[in-house]
Amino acid sequence: MPTPLLDLVALDLRERPFTDRGSRLLVLAADDGDLWVARSEYETRLSDTIVLTALRIRAADGAALPIRAARPDRIAFAGGVHLAFADADTLVLTGAGARAEWLDADGTAHGAAIDGRLVLVGKDAPDAPTVLGAARARWATWFERMPAVRADLRERAALAWWTLGINLLPIGHAGGREGLVPSRFGYVGVWNWDAYFHAIALRHGDAELARDQIRILLAHQRPDGLIPDVVHDEGVLAETTDLPRSDRARLAEHVGSALGAEEAAAASFGEVVPVTKPPLTAWAVWKIHRAAPDLDFLAEVYEPLVRSQQWWLTHSDPDGDGLAEYLHPYSSGLDDSPVWDYGPRAEPPDLNSYLALQFDVLGDIAEALDRVDEAAGWRERAAAHTELLIARRWDGERFGTVSAGRAVATRTPLELLPLLTGRLPRAIADRLVADLRSASFWGERPVPTVAFDDPDFDPDAMWRGPVWLNVNYLLIEGLRRSGYPDVADELTERTVRMVAEGGGLYEYWNPLTGARAGRATTGFGWSSALFVDHRPATDRIRPV
Repeated sequence: MPTPLLDLVALDLRERPFTDRGSRLLVLAADDGDLWVARSEYETRLSDTIVLTALRIRAADGAALPIRAARPDRIAFAGGVHLAFADADTLVLTGAGARAEWLDADGTAHGAAIDGRLVLVGKDAPDAPTVLGAARARWATWFERMPAVRADLRERAALAWWTLGINLLPIGHAGGREGLVPSRFGYVGVWNWDAYFHAIALRHGDAELARDQIRILLAHQRPDGLIPDVVHDEGVLAETTDLPRSDRARLAEHVGSALGAEEAAAASFGEVVPVTKPPLTAWAVWKIHRAAPDLDFLAEVYEPLVRSQQWWLTHSDPDGDGLAEYLHPYSSGLDDSPVWDYGPRAEPPDLNSYLALQFDVLGDIAEALDRVDEAAGWRERAAAHTELLIARRWDGERFGTVSAGRAVATRTPLELLPLLTGRLPRAIADRLVADLRSASFWGERPVPTVAFDDPDFDPDAMWRGPVWLNVNYLLIEGLRRSGYPDVADELTERTVRMVAEGGGLYEYWNPLTGARAGRATTGFGWSSALFVDHRPATDRIRPV
């Protein structure tokens, strides 16, 4: 009989903290082996949210009891002592004949006997057997929802599904819905774009939860159609005035750095710039619907999706050429990419590829809703937008990236994403696939976010070379939509193999070593979601 999925997930209490679905509390191990507890909060370091430190369990003779195992439902110490969640706000120690010692956040020392159960954080809890039994049952129920995967990927998929579970939190401005956050380490909010990738995995185990990720964002859509970048505990991030000061300082370090001082000053941000994320909302909605059809949901979101699509072409096309631009690095999702070294406005080929794709998807949604004339109109716009992209940005060799009218020399896989349209002439599609499989982008661990042979390539710097699973996922879908299933299968296999062998579910990977790259965070939501959804040989990625 196979090992239960929850027992396949081993927590190191460093990259993989002990926590629970819906809980802000994280239990981590210090370098000396003692445990400490902190809270996950939006844009806040854990060192600023400490609840307690120096937690140590001792036997009756005073000897420290080591940790024997840490699993999703409990931390097991020697001597039969366990640490478990009674609920999202309550941590309980169970056992007998032992003692706990710890320090409060202010340094006050505490000690107490463990006799049955000891509430460490929180107010009250049931008896020990009830706490431990309920914790295991909660996690068993969650893992029952995990989609089937290939046997050799089962352990990594279990880790991914656990990551999605612990990243589900109540968010202050989410209207009472659970939001799936990108990471418990700082990224505590519902990020536009991330939410769409999260929903792609959730649709397999809880379709209503997947729909809620969309609803959280659409509930804060502006009247002009803009969908905000982030929904968090304190509000939303929808324009530059909402950015944390630290984010503004970080962006200032590289945005426009490839320009001269005078040009950079002229190209600086305006007073207030809208901030969103790439337009993939309708795409995600249609993927949810295909897995779990719900016409009421399609009807609920159709008009907001239309307004969002229109926003890009009426409010984010400053030169009026019919091709939308990103007006802020954050709106691209690729904020540290060398594309932004040329200024704060950019038009890489991915953006208008997404818009063309979404015109087709809006056609699918309209047809499902019996809005036949509208469906035909959307498909005509998909064709026209693809033709415009080719006419203005295809130079016979590649799709170019433009920043405020300047050509960007840096080569990124964004220039391959017009494959997503599924509407390219065969000669152009063949050229893009040949480029993908060239030494610039293809390797044992493709696809780098800056070409291997580009001067700007850095295997560890965020968006300047590392592999990101969402880019690979979109390329795989583009390959399928454009009629290259064998290349899609090969890229899928190389991607899942990198993740399975790479040690964790990171934000991004070094394409040369397959290890965690640079400052990539751990327990990353969309890496976990897209790994689960890849599921090669059991359910290949299907184009929308």
